[in-house]
Amino acid sequence: MTAATVDLTPYGGVEPDEAWVEEVRKLARERDAVLLAHNYQAPAIQDIADHTGDSLALSRIAAASDASTIVFCGVHFMAETAKILSPDKTVLIPDARAGCSLADSITGAQLREWKAQHPGAVVVSYVNTTAEVKAETDICCTSSNAVDVVTSIPADREVLFGPDQFLGAHVKRKTGRENMHIWAGECHVHAGINGPELAQRAAEHPDADLFIHPECGCATSALYLAGEGAVPADKVKILSTGDMVQEACATKAKSVLVATEVGMLHQLRKAAPGIDFRAVNDRASCAYMKMITPAALLCALRDGADEVRVDPETAARARASVQRMIEIGQPGGGE
Repeated sequence: MTAATVDLTPYGGVEPDEAWVEEVRKLARERDAVLLAHNYQAPAIQDIADHTGDSLALSRIAAASDASTIVFCGVHFMAETAKILSPDKTVLIPDARAGCSLADSITGAQLREWKAQHPGAVVVSYVNTTAEVKAETDICCTSSNAVDVVTSIPADREVLFGPDQFLGAHVKRKTGRENMHIWAGECHVHAGINGPELAQRAAEHPDADLFIHPECGCATSALYLAGEGAVPADKVKILSTGDMVQEACATKAKSVLVATEVGMLHQLRKAAPGIDFRAVNDRASCAYMKMITPAALLCALRDGADEVRVDPETAARARASVQRMIEIGQPGGGE
Protein backbone atom coordinates (compact mmCIF):
# COMPACT_ATOMS: atom_id res chain seq x y z
CA MET A 1 0.00 0.00 0.00
CA THR A 2 1.49 3.36 -1.00
CA ALA A 3 1.29 6.69 0.81
CA ALA A 4 -1.08 7.88 -1.91
CA THR A 5 -3.63 5.22 -0.87
CA VAL A 6 -3.37 5.82 2.88
CA ASP A 7 -5.42 8.44 4.73
CA LEU A 8 -2.77 10.66 6.32
CA THR A 9 -5.21 12.88 8.25
CA PRO A 10 -3.79 13.29 11.78
CA TYR A 11 -5.89 12.01 14.67
CA GLY A 12 -7.59 14.96 16.34
CA GLY A 13 -10.22 15.79 18.94
CA VAL A 14 -7.90 16.00 21.96
CA GLU A 15 -6.46 19.21 23.36
CA PRO A 16 -3.08 19.12 25.17
CA ASP A 17 -4.54 20.59 28.38
CA GLU A 18 -3.76 19.75 32.01
CA ALA A 19 -6.18 16.81 32.00
CA TRP A 20 -4.36 15.37 28.96
CA VAL A 21 -0.98 15.81 30.66
CA GLU A 22 -2.19 14.01 33.78
CA GLU A 23 -3.71 11.16 31.76
CA VAL A 24 -0.59 10.69 29.63
CA ARG A 25 1.63 10.63 32.71
CA LYS A 26 -0.66 8.12 34.47
CA LEU A 27 -0.83 5.80 31.46
CA ALA A 28 2.95 6.00 30.95
CA ARG A 29 3.51 4.91 34.55
CA GLU A 30 1.03 2.03 34.20
CA ARG A 31 2.68 0.86 30.96
CA ASP A 32 6.23 1.29 32.34
CA ALA A 33 6.94 3.53 29.34
CA VAL A 34 9.58 6.12 28.56
CA LEU A 35 8.32 8.90 26.28
CA LEU A 36 10.72 10.09 23.57
CA ALA A 37 10.08 13.07 21.28
CA HIS A 38 12.06 14.15 18.27
CA ASN A 39 13.07 17.80 17.94
CA TYR A 40 10.64 18.24 15.03
CA GLN A 41 7.55 17.28 17.03
CA ALA A 42 4.84 19.78 17.99
CA PRO A 43 5.69 21.77 21.16
CA ALA A 44 3.09 19.99 23.33
CA ILE A 45 4.58 16.59 22.44
CA GLN A 46 8.12 17.80 23.07
CA ASP A 47 7.13 19.26 26.44
CA ILE A 48 5.50 16.10 27.80
CA ALA A 49 8.33 13.80 26.72
CA ASP A 50 10.84 12.37 29.18
CA HIS A 51 13.58 13.02 26.62
CA THR A 52 13.72 15.22 23.52
CA GLY A 53 16.45 15.11 20.90
CA ASP A 54 17.52 13.61 17.58
CA SER A 55 16.58 10.08 16.62
CA LEU A 56 19.83 8.24 17.30
CA ALA A 57 20.45 9.97 20.64
CA LEU A 58 16.90 9.08 21.70
CA SER A 59 17.31 5.45 20.64
CA ARG A 60 20.47 5.17 22.69
CA ILE A 61 18.71 6.75 25.69
CA ALA A 62 15.92 4.21 25.26
CA ALA A 63 18.36 1.31 25.14
CA ALA A 64 19.90 2.46 28.44
CA SER A 65 16.51 3.04 30.09
CA ASP A 66 15.02 0.64 32.64
CA ALA A 67 11.59 1.11 31.07
CA SER A 68 10.11 -1.97 29.37
CA THR A 69 8.21 0.12 26.80
CA ILE A 70 9.48 2.86 24.49
CA VAL A 71 6.97 5.31 23.04
CA PHE A 72 8.75 7.04 20.16
CA CYS A 73 7.14 10.29 19.03
CA GLY A 74 8.77 10.65 15.64
CA VAL A 75 8.61 8.99 12.24
CA HIS A 76 8.63 5.26 11.56
CA PHE A 77 12.33 4.67 10.79
CA MET A 78 13.20 6.28 14.14
CA ALA A 79 11.02 3.84 16.06
CA GLU A 80 12.59 1.02 14.01
CA THR A 81 16.06 2.20 15.10
CA ALA A 82 14.93 2.13 18.72
CA LYS A 83 13.70 -1.44 18.24
CA ILE A 84 17.00 -2.42 16.57
CA LEU A 85 18.94 -1.14 19.59
CA SER A 86 16.39 -2.47 22.14
CA PRO A 87 15.18 -5.79 20.66
CA ASP A 88 13.74 -7.05 23.96
CA LYS A 89 11.63 -3.94 24.63
CA THR A 90 8.18 -3.06 23.34
CA VAL A 91 8.40 -0.09 20.97
CA LEU A 92 5.29 1.93 20.15
CA ILE A 93 4.88 4.75 17.62
CA PRO A 94 1.71 6.81 18.18
CA ASP A 95 0.87 6.73 14.45
CA ALA A 96 2.45 4.07 12.23
CA ARG A 97 1.47 6.09 9.14
CA ALA A 98 4.15 8.68 10.01
CA GLY A 99 6.69 7.96 7.28
CA CYS A 100 9.70 9.84 5.90
CA SER A 101 10.37 10.98 2.35
CA LEU A 102 14.14 10.60 2.86
CA ALA A 103 13.95 7.06 4.25
CA ASP A 104 11.54 6.18 1.43
CA SER A 105 13.96 7.45 -1.24
CA ILE A 106 15.91 4.17 -1.22
CA THR A 107 14.80 0.58 -0.64
CA GLY A 108 16.80 -2.46 0.30
CA ALA A 109 16.37 -3.85 -3.22
CA GLN A 110 17.64 -0.62 -4.78
CA LEU A 111 20.66 -0.62 -2.50
CA ARG A 112 21.45 -4.24 -3.36
CA GLU A 113 21.30 -3.37 -7.07
CA TRP A 114 23.60 -0.35 -6.51
CA LYS A 115 26.07 -2.53 -4.62
CA ALA A 116 26.09 -5.05 -7.47
CA GLN A 117 27.13 -2.26 -9.85
CA HIS A 118 30.09 -1.36 -7.57
CA PRO A 119 31.53 -4.62 -6.18
CA GLY A 120 33.92 -4.03 -3.31
CA ALA A 121 32.54 -0.56 -2.48
CA VAL A 122 31.89 0.40 1.15
CA VAL A 123 28.28 1.38 1.79
CA VAL A 124 27.74 4.34 4.14
CA SER A 125 24.08 5.05 4.93
CA TYR A 126 22.66 7.97 6.82
CA VAL A 127 20.93 6.78 9.99
CA ASN A 128 17.69 8.23 8.57
CA THR A 129 16.94 4.98 6.72
CA THR A 130 14.81 1.88 7.16
CA ALA A 131 15.97 -1.23 8.98
CA GLU A 132 16.16 -3.07 5.64
CA VAL A 133 18.58 -0.47 4.25
CA LYS A 134 20.67 -0.45 7.43
CA ALA A 135 20.94 -4.24 7.10
CA GLU A 136 22.51 -3.79 3.63
CA THR A 137 24.89 -1.11 4.94
CA ASP A 138 28.52 -1.45 6.04
CA ILE A 139 28.63 1.65 8.27
CA CYS A 140 25.85 4.01 9.28
CA CYS A 141 26.51 7.70 9.87
CA THR A 142 24.88 10.78 11.32
CA SER A 143 25.10 14.30 9.98
CA SER A 144 27.61 15.03 12.76
CA ASN A 145 30.04 12.21 12.03
CA ALA A 146 29.48 11.51 8.30
CA VAL A 147 32.80 13.16 7.41
CA ASP A 148 34.66 11.10 10.03
CA VAL A 149 33.01 7.86 8.88
CA VAL A 150 33.96 8.42 5.23
CA THR A 151 37.47 9.53 6.18
CA SER A 152 37.93 6.26 8.10
CA ILE A 153 37.52 4.23 4.89
CA PRO A 154 40.76 3.46 3.00
CA ALA A 155 41.31 5.99 0.22
CA ASP A 156 41.45 3.32 -2.50
CA ARG A 157 37.98 1.95 -1.67
CA GLU A 158 34.91 3.22 -3.50
CA VAL A 159 32.20 4.63 -1.26
CA LEU A 160 28.46 4.43 -1.88
CA PHE A 161 26.84 7.17 0.19
CA GLY A 162 23.10 7.49 0.61
CA PRO A 163 20.41 8.37 0.60
CA ASP A 164 20.65 12.15 1.20
CA GLN A 165 22.27 13.94 -1.73
CA PHE A 166 22.79 17.21 0.13
CA LEU A 167 24.55 15.58 3.08
CA GLY A 168 26.55 13.53 0.57
CA ALA A 169 27.62 16.69 -1.28
CA HIS A 170 28.70 18.23 2.03
CA VAL A 171 30.79 15.14 2.89
CA LYS A 172 32.37 15.00 -0.58
CA ARG A 173 33.23 18.69 -0.35
CA LYS A 174 34.82 18.26 3.10
CA THR A 175 36.78 15.09 2.26
CA GLY A 176 37.66 15.86 -1.36
CA ARG A 177 36.97 12.22 -2.11
CA GLU A 178 36.60 11.51 -5.84
CA ASN A 179 35.64 7.83 -5.57
CA MET A 180 32.44 8.58 -3.63
CA HIS A 181 29.10 7.96 -5.31
CA ILE A 182 26.00 9.71 -3.92
CA TRP A 183 22.42 8.49 -4.06
CA ALA A 184 19.96 11.12 -5.34
CA GLY A 185 17.59 11.11 -2.36
CA GLU A 186 16.33 13.96 -0.22
CA CYS A 187 14.08 15.05 2.59
CA HIS A 188 11.38 17.04 0.83
CA VAL A 189 11.16 19.53 3.73
CA HIS A 190 14.89 20.25 3.90
CA ALA A 191 15.26 20.28 0.13
CA GLY A 192 12.64 23.02 -0.01
CA ILE A 193 14.77 25.43 2.02
CA ASN A 194 16.57 27.01 -0.91
CA GLY A 195 19.55 29.27 -1.56
CA PRO A 196 17.73 32.42 -2.80
CA GLU A 197 15.49 32.29 0.26
CA LEU A 198 18.51 32.02 2.55
CA ALA A 199 20.30 34.89 0.79
CA GLN A 200 17.26 37.14 1.17
CA ARG A 201 16.83 36.32 4.86
CA ALA A 202 20.55 36.81 5.53
CA ALA A 203 20.43 40.22 3.84
CA GLU A 204 17.45 41.18 6.00
CA HIS A 205 19.28 40.10 9.18
CA PRO A 206 22.97 40.91 8.58
CA ASP A 207 23.99 40.39 12.22
CA ALA A 208 22.40 36.95 12.56
CA ASP A 209 24.25 33.67 12.81
CA LEU A 210 23.15 31.00 10.32
CA PHE A 211 22.42 27.50 11.66
CA ILE A 212 22.18 25.28 8.57
CA HIS A 213 21.31 21.60 8.57
CA PRO A 214 23.42 19.75 5.96
CA GLU A 215 20.27 18.07 4.57
CA CYS A 216 19.08 21.50 3.39
CA GLY A 217 19.07 22.51 -0.24
CA CYS A 218 20.62 25.81 0.87
CA ALA A 219 23.75 24.38 2.54
CA THR A 220 25.95 24.94 -0.52
CA SER A 221 24.51 28.45 -0.89
CA ALA A 222 25.40 29.24 2.71
CA LEU A 223 29.03 28.35 2.08
CA TYR A 224 28.96 30.34 -1.16
CA LEU A 225 27.66 33.41 0.68
CA ALA A 226 30.47 33.05 3.20
CA GLY A 227 33.06 32.57 0.46
CA GLU A 228 31.86 35.67 -1.37
CA GLY A 229 31.90 37.75 1.79
CA ALA A 230 28.13 38.34 1.74
CA VAL A 231 28.00 36.70 5.18
CA PRO A 232 30.97 36.51 7.57
CA ALA A 233 32.34 32.97 7.42
CA ASP A 234 32.31 32.60 11.20
CA LYS A 235 28.54 33.15 11.22
CA VAL A 236 27.80 30.13 8.99
CA LYS A 237 27.40 26.94 11.03
CA ILE A 238 26.62 23.64 9.28
CA LEU A 239 25.09 21.66 12.15
CA SER A 240 23.06 18.58 13.02
CA THR A 241 19.96 19.13 15.15
CA GLY A 242 21.80 17.98 18.28
CA ASP A 243 24.70 20.30 17.56
CA MET A 244 22.31 23.21 17.00
CA VAL A 245 21.22 23.03 20.64
CA GLN A 246 24.84 23.04 21.82
CA GLU A 247 25.73 25.94 19.53
CA ALA A 248 22.67 27.89 20.71
CA CYS A 249 24.04 27.77 24.25
CA ALA A 250 27.52 28.85 23.10
CA THR A 251 26.85 31.57 20.51
CA LYS A 252 27.21 35.27 21.34
CA ALA A 253 24.79 36.24 18.57
CA LYS A 254 21.56 38.00 19.48
CA SER A 255 19.69 36.55 16.51
CA VAL A 256 19.97 33.28 14.59
CA LEU A 257 18.44 32.18 11.29
CA VAL A 258 17.69 28.45 11.37
CA ALA A 259 17.51 26.27 8.25
CA THR A 260 15.80 23.04 9.25
CA GLU A 261 12.31 21.80 10.13
CA VAL A 262 10.48 24.48 12.15
CA GLY A 263 9.86 22.22 15.16
CA MET A 264 13.53 22.73 16.03
CA LEU A 265 12.84 26.33 17.02
CA HIS A 266 11.02 25.20 20.16
CA GLN A 267 14.09 23.43 21.57
CA LEU A 268 16.43 26.25 20.56
CA ARG A 269 14.23 28.87 22.27
CA LYS A 270 14.13 26.76 25.42
CA ALA A 271 17.91 26.29 25.37
CA ALA A 272 18.70 29.99 24.79
CA PRO A 273 15.64 32.14 25.56
CA GLY A 274 17.55 35.39 25.14
CA ILE A 275 18.25 34.80 21.44
CA ASP A 276 15.86 35.64 18.60
CA PHE A 277 15.60 32.38 16.60
CA ARG A 278 13.84 32.63 13.24
CA ALA A 279 13.20 30.06 10.53
CA VAL A 280 14.80 30.63 7.13
CA ASN A 281 11.60 29.10 5.76
CA ASP A 282 8.66 29.19 8.18
CA ARG A 283 6.74 26.78 5.93
CA ALA A 284 9.33 24.02 6.43
CA SER A 285 7.07 21.79 8.50
CA CYS A 286 7.04 18.00 8.15
CA ALA A 287 3.46 16.75 7.93
CA TYR A 288 4.62 13.26 8.91
CA MET A 289 6.18 14.52 12.15
CA LYS A 290 3.04 16.47 12.98
CA MET A 291 0.94 13.28 12.72
CA ILE A 292 2.01 12.52 16.29
CA THR A 293 -0.87 14.41 17.88
CA PRO A 294 -2.08 14.51 21.50
CA ALA A 295 -4.85 12.07 20.48
CA ALA A 296 -2.38 9.67 18.85
CA LEU A 297 -0.10 9.65 21.91
CA LEU A 298 -3.06 9.00 24.20
CA CYS A 299 -4.21 6.07 22.04
CA ALA A 300 -0.72 4.55 21.93
CA LEU A 301 -0.50 4.54 25.72
CA ARG A 302 -4.07 3.42 26.30
CA ASP A 303 -4.30 0.72 23.60
CA GLY A 304 -0.68 -0.25 22.95
CA ALA A 305 -0.88 0.94 19.33
CA ASP A 306 1.05 0.97 17.06
CA GLU A 307 3.74 -1.57 17.98
CA VAL A 308 6.91 -1.58 15.85
CA ARG A 309 8.45 -4.94 14.98
CA VAL A 310 11.64 -5.69 13.05
CA ASP A 311 12.60 -9.12 11.73
CA PRO A 312 15.31 -10.41 14.12
CA GLU A 313 17.82 -11.28 11.37
CA THR A 314 17.33 -7.88 9.70
CA ALA A 315 17.67 -6.18 13.09
CA ALA A 316 20.93 -8.00 13.85
CA ARG A 317 22.50 -6.96 10.54
CA ALA A 318 21.24 -3.40 10.93
CA ARG A 319 22.55 -3.25 14.50
CA ALA A 320 26.01 -4.20 13.26
CA SER A 321 26.14 -1.23 10.86
CA VAL A 322 25.14 1.15 13.66
CA GLN A 323 27.69 -0.42 16.01
CA ARG A 324 30.49 0.07 13.44
CA MET A 325 29.60 3.75 13.33
CA ILE A 326 29.72 4.06 17.12
CA GLU A 327 33.13 2.34 17.20
CA ILE A 328 34.55 5.05 14.92
CA GLY A 329 33.63 7.71 17.46
CA GLN A 330 30.79 9.34 19.30
CA PRO A 331 28.10 9.97 16.66
CA GLY A 332 26.83 13.22 18.17
CA GLY A 333 23.60 14.45 16.61
CA GLY A 334 21.56 11.81 14.84
CA GLU A 335 20.25 14.06 12.15
